[in-house]
Amino acid sequence: MHTGDVARIDDDGFLWIIDRKKELIINAAGKNMSPTAIEMKLTSAGPLIANACVVGDRRPYNVALLVLDPEATAGLGATNRDILTRVADQVAAANARLARVEQIKRFTVLGAEWRPGEELTPTMKLRRRHVTEKYAVETEALYAG
Repeated sequence: MHTGDVARIDDDGFLWIIDRKKELIINAAGKNMSPTAIEMKLTSAGPLIANACVVGDRRPYNVALLVLDPEATAGLGATNRDILTRVADQVAAANARLARVEQIKRFTVLGAEWRPGEELTPTMKLRRRHVTEKYAVETEALYAG
């Protein structure tokens, strides 16, 4: 069947739908990656990151736009040095579980929460095209160094 989904079969024979083909990242070297799988590793590596958007299509490496969980940060926000250090540790923990080409080389923490209707769908899925357009300046800054 040609559904446009990317899937895997686990050791027990269960089928897992991982991503959509149209959302695959193909980096500058031609490596195909699932941004959703990378984002899941980022958000599951600790309590601080609520949402993530990985960018890297036709780019030399992957970067991430991150949104913090306000409850886990106790309202301290994205400018607190201790919080940023802990976020960097969470990104490093996620990178340890990713292939080298999939790893996040740079990231930025955004100040605003993502809400359904804008950055997220009503079912809380990332609206990737909208996010990448809205935060194009931040993304370009990550690649500029």
